[in-house]
Amino acid sequence: MPKKHTRLGENIAPALSWSGAPDNVKSFAIVIEDSDAPYGTFRHWGVYNIAPTSNGLQESSDTANGSGLRFSDNNFGNRRYDGPEPPRGHGVHHYHFTVAALDVPNLTVPASAAIEAMWEEAQNQMLAKSSLMGTFQQV
Repeated sequence: MPKKHTRLGENIAPALSWSGAPDNVKSFAIVIEDSDAPYGTFRHWGVYNIAPTSNGLQESSDTANGSGLRFSDNNFGNRRYDGPEPPRGHGVHHYHFTVAALDVPNLTVPASAAIEAMWEEAQNQMLAKSSLMGTFQQV
């Protein structure tokens, strides 16, 4: 992953795009998870209630005004994107970006919900999902 998308750089959300969603999709949700964190999976970003007509998110979408997007509290305790910041010398970390096509227009989770709660609700409404992976390490 480019350094500008990490907490060691500009810490800005990367642009994401997708295609091939089911015809009956009513919204999308996204999570970014680090599967190599020292104490188990670490969640960096949770976005939901993304319009069904969307085919991606622009860079810095978490700071755009009037987007209508909802964000879950990440494991840093912030309701926004927080990029990779693996421990120095911990080796390569794998960041899984997963987008889910949902059969509801809005997930009904509290505004203060953590990513885990949002993703659990999203999985109950999931029509399809797709993932990609980026890597980063702090040397």
